[in-house]
Amino acid sequence: MPVERVILAEPRGFCAGVEKAIKALAWMVRVFEPPVYCYHEIVHNRHVVEQFIAQGVVFVDDVSEVPAGAPLMLSAHGSAPEVVDAARDNGRVVVDAVCPLVTKVHHELKVRARKGYTVLYVGHHGHEEAVGTMAVAPASVRLLERVEDVDALDLPATQDGSGEPMVALLAQTTLSHDEWAGIVGRARERYPDLWMPNRSDLCFATTNRQAALKAIAGRCDAVVVIGSDNSSNTVALSKVAEAFGCPRVVRVNDASELPDDLVGTVGVTAGASAPEALVDAVVARLAPISGVESSAVTVEEEYFPPPPELRELLRGLESALVLLNGAPDGPGASGQVVLADDRTTAAADVLEQIATPA
Repeated sequence: MPVERVILAEPRGFCAGVEKAIKALAWMVRVFEPPVYCYHEIVHNRHVVEQFIAQGVVFVDDVSEVPAGAPLMLSAHGSAPEVVDAARDNGRVVVDAVCPLVTKVHHELKVRARKGYTVLYVGHHGHEEAVGTMAVAPASVRLLERVEDVDALDLPATQDGSGEPMVALLAQTTLSHDEWAGIVGRARERYPDLWMPNRSDLCFATTNRQAALKAIAGRCDAVVVIGSDNSSNTVALSKVAEAFGCPRVVRVNDASELPDDLVGTVGVTAGASAPEALVDAVVARLAPISGVESSAVTVEEEYFPPPPELRELLRGLESALVLLNGAPDGPGASGQVVLADDRTTAAADVLEQIATPA
């Protein structure tokens, strides 16, 4: 390919929530004999999912498909309360890998609903995160996907002294800022007393990846966005590149899908569920004549610890872990010690380790 230069957007790729979920499922694979079950895709990336399938993970869309007593992980996108309850029935070993930022939105929705608010939820119909969040208080929530949805609302008045409806607004964490901003503006016009959280529900990692892409999009003849088409934040990155002046935007799952007519300066980024190995392969195939430039807007240092159920599980299996491939051995080895290293362990390295035959 006659590509002159590649500009890598930073940050890109795995976020803290994805790191947490992948490492947690990798531990499940190492601790239990297959099959290990996972409710929904652990993260929205085809390559990550296929790698876990090869390790004996079975992904299901209904927890009733999981046998009694079987190990089950709940995905990073968050699950409906009734799904969590059903998962824990029949003696299953359940680890919930929900992202803490999604948990925050669940909590906000629950609190506002209890106080009598109608909650306007900005999100994508059918997305796992949106489905799980809205199930927290289904009678109190309305889904918004477009500005026009705000205009179509007909909310009942409440007896709070003014007769006006009490309205709150929350959002799917993986939206682009542009998807969110227009709806917020219109909702504030219609409902001047609109309640919103002090901190935006939009994921910091999603916002950071969009900011990094905005910084380079106008300098590029084309932008390659790496990630799966069911990844909301990946799709949002493609829209950001188009909105900020890039004449050509290509989303690919991996290097094999790159078109052969890219030229000039090509920007490269990756959705929050896409492994860095895919980025490396894309850059290698582009083979820029004048090399690779990195463009960083911030450094991410956020870290989410392993799910509490996993910490308890590993402590309970201390003696067994010593015998497992890759587990620590020697005096003092324990589940607690293993997880003490979790902060410095990269999910990309974990994926490589589980793919390597013992």
